[in-house]
Amino acid sequence: MTLKQQLSCLTKPLLLGCLLSGLATPLFAATATPEDEAVKTIPLEEIRLFTEVFERIKNAYVEPVDDAKLLEDAVRGMLAGLDPHSAYLEPEAFSDLQSHTSGEFGGLGIEIGLEDGFIRVIAPIDDTPAQRAGVKAGDLIIKLGDQPVQGMGLADAVKLMRGKPGSELVLTVVREGEDKPLEIVVVRDIIRVASVKQRMLDGGIGYLRITQFQVNTGQDLQSAITKLKAENELSGVVLDLRNNPGGVLRAAVDVCDAFLDQGLIVYTQGRVANSELRYNATQNTLIDNSVPIVVLINQGSASASEIVAGALQDQGRAVIMGVDSFGKGSVQTILPLTRQRALKLTTARYYTPLGRSIQAQGIVPDVYVAEADVNLKESGNFIKERDLSGHLENARVKEPDPSEPQVSIVENDFQLYEALNLLKGLAIVKSAASRQSQDGTQAQ
Repeated sequence: MTLKQQLSCLTKPLLLGCLLSGLATPLFAATATPEDEAVKTIPLEEIRLFTEVFERIKNAYVEPVDDAKLLEDAVRGMLAGLDPHSAYLEPEAFSDLQSHTSGEFGGLGIEIGLEDGFIRVIAPIDDTPAQRAGVKAGDLIIKLGDQPVQGMGLADAVKLMRGKPGSELVLTVVREGEDKPLEIVVVRDIIRVASVKQRMLDGGIGYLRITQFQVNTGQDLQSAITKLKAENELSGVVLDLRNNPGGVLRAAVDVCDAFLDQGLIVYTQGRVANSELRYNATQNTLIDNSVPIVVLINQGSASASEIVAGALQDQGRAVIMGVDSFGKGSVQTILPLTRQRALKLTTARYYTPLGRSIQAQGIVPDVYVAEADVNLKESGNFIKERDLSGHLENARVKEPDPSEPQVSIVENDFQLYEALNLLKGLAIVKSAASRQSQDGTQAQ
């Protein structure tokens, strides 16, 4: 019996129930109402069209095609037609996804998505070949080596990006502001991503950088905060989520919980009951409300990054600084089919505590600061009061320490520089308010 003859049996309701018995609920139930039956009925005309196309390919295509390949391509096509984040994961792609969330995988070190038939760079990952070569968030990849990518699926693009460590791949990219495509040579390597980095900045301000949200990111953040507290008393924190493409939802919740002691963090809504979840903060906060926080975001901050930024913004716990984020407000669930294959299916949208969906909208920063290059101007030989002959002396004057920089540009990172200035200002205001309160108490 041909596939066309087999699928024509779908017109028989009894056989239909048997063929689809693997579903959670039968397609036709004895108690179904006419309305329910109308919703659940398989579109027979489209099934006939599918079988007709299948038979014509089998009989007329220039070369013989295996039945299994045609059916697998049909499954892949079904998912590709849904949204940019749903996909059919073949063994290699499924294995790559599991490695990616664990923090070690092979390749170039970029998070990508489909856009108008081309490959869009969502974000390069820190300390990876792609970032070192100069790949930027928003770059549109039009060629991988000599292979044009228009119409190529994500799985096929990833296969071309994989390769032996040390081998080169030329990315041809279109970048906003450039007159012609750029060719960027990237040397493949084993990608080992440290999800959390930390260091102290000026004035007791701690810097926390989350590169992506992995299974252990919550624990890594706890270790990073412990190290910062051991170095100095924190007067403020910069949480850097720029070019963070997201990752594991639970990790985003753990990060929020480190800064919030109560209230809603995020909730999800979908068509099935188990896709509706709510996550609330616990009392296990690592940095209390007395320490101000600035969160840095940009166009490469996506998904789990936006969950964190949205929660801290809605709760009034942090000042969000930078530019509008990517705008991925959907949740993907991995649904294993076999030991080696799975579906990555968009099953829900997520919402911030105030009920905002940032799908295709993004998180809008409280303080807009664009990326910019900072160049210090020469101060010149200006004459000051102390240079005038016969000026009055000040017994309390403190000579400047030549070892202390007068201006901190923080490695020419203008957005981080602005975040640091804001936190310094907040610390000054807090200190002044504390002194006034103490003086008032003593006066009484």
